Amino acid sequence: MGADAGVGADGDGPVAAGEHATDDRHATDDGPVAADREVRGQARRAGPLPRPLLRAALGLYLDLHAHPELSGHEHRTADLLAGWLAEHGLTVTRAVGGGHGLVGVLRNGSGPTVLLRTELDALPVTEATGLPYASEVPGVMHACGHDLHIAAVAGAVALLAASRDTWRGTLLVVGQPAEETLSGARSMLADGRLYERFGTPDAALAQHAAPLPAGTLAHAPGGAPLMAGSIAAEVTLYGRGGHAATPHLTVDPVLMAAATVLGLQPVVARETAPAEQAVLTVGSVRAGERGNITPDTAELSLTARAFTDSALDRLLAAAERVVRAQAAASGAPREPVLTVTARSPALLPDPALTEAVRRAHAAALGADRVLAAAPTTATEDFPHFAAGGVPTAYWLLGTTGVREWRAARSGGEPVPPNHAPGFAPDARTALPAGITAMAVAARQVLATGPAGDAASPPAGPDGGGGEAPS
Repeated sequence: MGADAGVGADGDGPVAAGEHATDDRHATDDGPVAADREVRGQARRAGPLPRPLLRAALGLYLDLHAHPELSGHEHRTADLLAGWLAEHGLTVTRAVGGGHGLVGVLRNGSGPTVLLRTELDALPVTEATGLPYASEVPGVMHACGHDLHIAAVAGAVALLAASRDTWRGTLLVVGQPAEETLSGARSMLADGRLYERFGTPDAALAQHAAPLPAGTLAHAPGGAPLMAGSIAAEVTLYGRGGHAATPHLTVDPVLMAAATVLGLQPVVARETAPAEQAVLTVGSVRAGERGNITPDTAELSLTARAFTDSALDRLLAAAERVVRAQAAASGAPREPVLTVTARSPALLPDPALTEAVRRAHAAALGADRVLAAAPTTATEDFPHFAAGGVPTAYWLLGTTGVREWRAARSGGEPVPPNHAPGFAPDARTALPAGITAMAVAARQVLATGPAGDAASPPAGPDGGGGEAPS
């Protein structure tokens, strides 16, 4: 996710969630998840996922978490996912759109095509979780949960591949690089001609880790956006360098940058209506090497988020005015340069598909574990997969262990959100829910096979969700 998807532990965050997480102090590996659910008017009970599958998926997650790779450098991550897909009978194509994008295809007779998307990249964050499987790469961490997404998609693929007699159609798995820079989806779709080469899907599905109770899911209400659209931009300010002892002979781009950052702070308040959600953040300032040298340039990285294109356009225009005005006020020798590096529309899941998937999730996991999500100003490039009118469904996957959740609710430390150094999903509880959620959603799109029921929980030796073995 291209930004924090933070949810306050005080209950005022984007999702109104109760304490539904499984307490792993009392959970067992062998018992089924007790989740009452309704499938076509009949009460049924979900059993645990196959233990060998959970072990393998959990092993994949732990490996990915310990070996994160930044956007554009996901070669090892792509190798692991490609190997898993090939092992389960998918035909894998690499370098789709350049870089490390990959596509796996499993054709299983005539029927609909469903796309399952997962991201591959990590973030430039130094991990501070203290986990035994913490990142071994200095300054790089899976702080957004993409490792969990990969493992969940991998598990769902294994379930679907093992139960091909219960469904018909085509399974299209997309391993997308560079989500954190909001560039990977467009590269795969445009440069990689994804839909031209592999077929336009009847639905595209994705999920995202969020600091909600582990084992829960959250959907946006029908017709409501789940995430904001965004613009990422780079700004270069030009000064005239020199000695720090003679500031009158220089044009200081550091001071120019500081004034620009402060000048950008009122933009949201003055360019958007009070009821309109928007964010403008300067996340990076880079200038100079030594305290006694005035540099020639300073650089800023900023992001703007809003739920309409018109609001994004207003924020961008205002930001550019502020940048140019501060440069002029400082007597800059050159005009500043503002370059938009990425843009993504608001994430607006298809209402009909979302409702069908939500009902299937409630049937498989229990209605009390499927929550309602309000819009968040986090952002994604997944909306690009809706190109050409492809319906999309997208939901949040809770990752916070019950003890951490309860402690935060009782006034303790807040739950670390996505992008934080302490972000630590409770994988033993979240991963089985993520596998089940993705497989159940895929079955909502695929045609029913001769031995199956498209509305049933994922087929396997035992069926639906469970807890990963330790």
